[in-house]
Amino acid sequence: MRRSIAVLAGTAALVTVCGCSVQDPDRDGTARAPVPSDDGRTASPSASARTTTDDRPSASAIGAPPPAVLWSRGDKGRDVRELQARLRQIAWLFAGPTGTYGEVTEGAVKGFQGKRGLPVTGRTDTVTWQRLLRMTREPGEWELYPMGGQPAAAPDPRCLSGRVLCIDKTSRTLRWMVDGRTLTTVSVRFGSQYTPTREGVFHVYWKSRDHVSTLYHSPMPYAMFFSGGQAVHYSSDFAARGYAGASHGCVNVRDETAIASLFAQVRNGDKVVVSW
Repeated sequence: MRRSIAVLAGTAALVTVCGCSVQDPDRDGTARAPVPSDDGRTASPSASARTTTDDRPSASAIGAPPPAVLWSRGDKGRDVRELQARLRQIAWLFAGPTGTYGEVTEGAVKGFQGKRGLPVTGRTDTVTWQRLLRMTREPGEWELYPMGGQPAAAPDPRCLSGRVLCIDKTSRTLRWMVDGRTLTTVSVRFGSQYTPTREGVFHVYWKSRDHVSTLYHSPMPYAMFFSGGQAVHYSSDFAARGYAGASHGCVNVRDETAIASLFAQVRNGDKVVVSW
């Protein structure tokens, strides 16, 4: 009897020292990640947070207040972009993040919730979000903005005087600036590593409203040429595929309304600055 008690006590001490616990598998068979405790060590979920193997709340959770809703239909912002990017990583969304929680995002959240046995509301609550975090990784900058819409970087100092198309390769944006004021900002796309967009200070030397490339036989509407055959122009491919593609060296704009407005304002001789 004393020996049995000693063995049990030793086993309990070993478990305490190691801090390990066995996690129930998820419904789809994947192991559940350990839950961090307040002191930074991993431990099994508390009784109130523990779920059954099919992810439905256990009997002890019945009657608890519903989890807080973080985002729902109509919400906008970077957090919504991250939600969409993470859903895209696990193939619940296929379109690029927009930053707007619309019908498509709501449907993707419902599908994700239903697959994991969570209440199917279409709203992203704390339980849904934590489950999604465990299944995905932190999205990179261009996962968040695969179709454009990213914030512009601070303008290059060479853009702060005169009339300038201020183009930044790092933030992939074009600012139309006059005397240091930004009048318009649009997302842009550049050439590939084999056909890079040139960097430096240039000037618009020719404008061609309905231009068609003689080299690639592709349309280049609202073209504003600044360096040889390189121009700022509208790209239907950029509008359709975002940063999944590249130009042959030109600066592509995907917003046709914005480039049409720019084309009307920019004059021959205006400065063009292309920088990292």
